[in-house]
Amino acid sequence: MAIVTIGNFDGVHIGHRALLARAREIAAGEEILAVTFDGHPASIVRGPSPPVLTCARMRESLLMAAGASRLLTLPLTPELLSMEPSQFLKWLRERVSFAVIVEGGDFRFGRARSGDVETLRREGESMGFRTEVVPEATVALTDGHVVGVHSSVIRWLLQLGRVEDAARLLGRPHEVRGLVVEGQKRGASLGFPTANLETGSILLPADGVYAVRVRDGQGRGWRGAASVGMNPTFNGTRRTLEVHLLGMAAGADLYGQSLDVSFTKWIRDMLSFDSVERLIGQMRGDCEKVPA
Repeated sequence: MAIVTIGNFDGVHIGHRALLARAREIAAGEEILAVTFDGHPASIVRGPSPPVLTCARMRESLLMAAGASRLLTLPLTPELLSMEPSQFLKWLRERVSFAVIVEGGDFRFGRARSGDVETLRREGESMGFRTEVVPEATVALTDGHVVGVHSSVIRWLLQLGRVEDAARLLGRPHEVRGLVVEGQKRGASLGFPTANLETGSILLPADGVYAVRVRDGQGRGWRGAASVGMNPTFNGTRRTLEVHLLGMAAGADLYGQSLDVSFTKWIRDMLSFDSVERLIGQMRGDCEKVPA
């Protein structure tokens, strides 16, 4: 019988990986099944969902790397979210034969999030499964504050530009996958050609300039300086992610390729410059701050 853990698993942070680590400890060769959803419950319950930390493909890859045998992705429907906790567990048991559910202490499920780990324990006694509760993961931030590891906290840190703190909770730098599209080509005219990325619904950090690591589909990697924001020096009207790849051959064509961009360090806020010369000087300084 399977060992099950249920959640949205956005970001697959160190708390999620602790659940899978505990599942591996007790699995004894049994399948470890990560049960997740094809969207965020908030999109059904409260309207627009929060921006995501990982796309579905990246989430699956990270969960499998963390120890899941396979994923079961449930359709996110009003009918599913309206199930009472006991009804949902019976519905799941009809589809998956499981002996243990592994969850964190703050786990909530069922209609209006009315079920919790005590509900799991109680229902497990009658349905024949055991509940394992994993203690909350905590992390000390760079300022010394200790926080619980939750996807919402990671989003908050990224929205403040605190990418190094977000990496502590994720267990790796925040990564964005994007398709290189044609931009204004100003960077090339300034001597700093950039890859302009379309990133979909993945959360970008706060406006500013960051040190990044970039990887393409062929496994090639570069250091880079990334700009997130509206490009105020040129009166931009659209928030964009532009990445200057250090060491890339002049004239290299990345259009149409997918790049993975990992944010490793905040360099500075987004600024508006009164001359192109000052902007170029600042860009040179930004590139010098990218760690080797």
